[in-house]
Amino acid sequence: MTSKKTMSATAKRSSPVRRVLAASCIAVLALSGQSALAQNTQNTQNTQTKVMRIIVPYAPGGPIDVTARLMAERVKDSLGVVIIENRPGAGGNIGVDAIAKAAPDGLTIGIAAVATHAINPWLYSKMPYNAAADFAPITQMLRVPNVLVINADTARRLNINTLADLIRYAKANPAKLNYASGGNGSAGHLAGEMFKKEAGIFALHIPYNGGNPAQLALLSGQVDFNFDNLATASANIKAGKLKALAVTTAKRSASLPDIPAVAETLKGFEIDTWWGLVAPAGTPTDVIAKLNQAFVAALNSPETKARFASLMAEPVANTPEQFADFMKKELAKYERVVKASGARVD
Repeated sequence: MTSKKTMSATAKRSSPVRRVLAASCIAVLALSGQSALAQNTQNTQNTQTKVMRIIVPYAPGGPIDVTARLMAERVKDSLGVVIIENRPGAGGNIGVDAIAKAAPDGLTIGIAAVATHAINPWLYSKMPYNAAADFAPITQMLRVPNVLVINADTARRLNINTLADLIRYAKANPAKLNYASGGNGSAGHLAGEMFKKEAGIFALHIPYNGGNPAQLALLSGQVDFNFDNLATASANIKAGKLKALAVTTAKRSASLPDIPAVAETLKGFEIDTWWGLVAPAGTPTDVIAKLNQAFVAALNSPETKARFASLMAEPVANTPEQFADFMKKELAKYERVVKASGARVD
């Protein structure tokens, strides 16, 4: 049997060993904790770098911004966190230029609209981007009909109840009609010029500083008619203050099916407001395909369709190739329209 004295001596000799082992364990645990902390930090950084952003080239609160935010919410389950970055200015050119110059990695995409990708290239003498070459289309998102509206009192006074009545009156009374728009080169201005050309009539264009002043001028009777966004004009149409003569889409709008299309009187007439999603040119095709799949699914969901219907907007979910072909045709169409109008902004 071992004596108490021997055990005591052994304990004294082993005490430094235990202290060394304990210190080693503490060091290992500390290193493990630091490693785990470093790994968590790295994972957080990686997650942060993978947040996608959608650049909206217009100010917050407008219809394009509202729909972009809705889409960002709808695709988060498939694409992760998507944030909206507003970069307004120069008719949308500033924000769209930022999209063009972003890294083609699928983490920065943005809005392409009728103004930025069909009208501005012919309206501005210098453009910071090439609308036809600097982008990889993902999908169109929406189409919003415009509507030709006339002041209700004017319509009654001149006995104008249909688009054909308006054309007949204009031909019988040259230079007596005028129309308002939100400014030279605006969608309303170009729709008006296209209408005049196709109908063979003349009406004086009166540009205002924005769509709201143009609408107020129409409501007060300062001008006779204009081409307005259907969502903006609908309340005054329903209130009887404005008379809707025709929508500018190729077919009637589901929102107001009783209003005929201009094309029913002037064959082939089609001009509307649209926007969609694009990535920088050079984004890999498999990345584009993944983005298209996510956003098309979101656009086709019943919840999205119901929300867009409340904005009187029509979802348009298509392939990258279809959206590319559509934008190419729109660019060519507006070259003719803008040049015929003589509109310039610089």
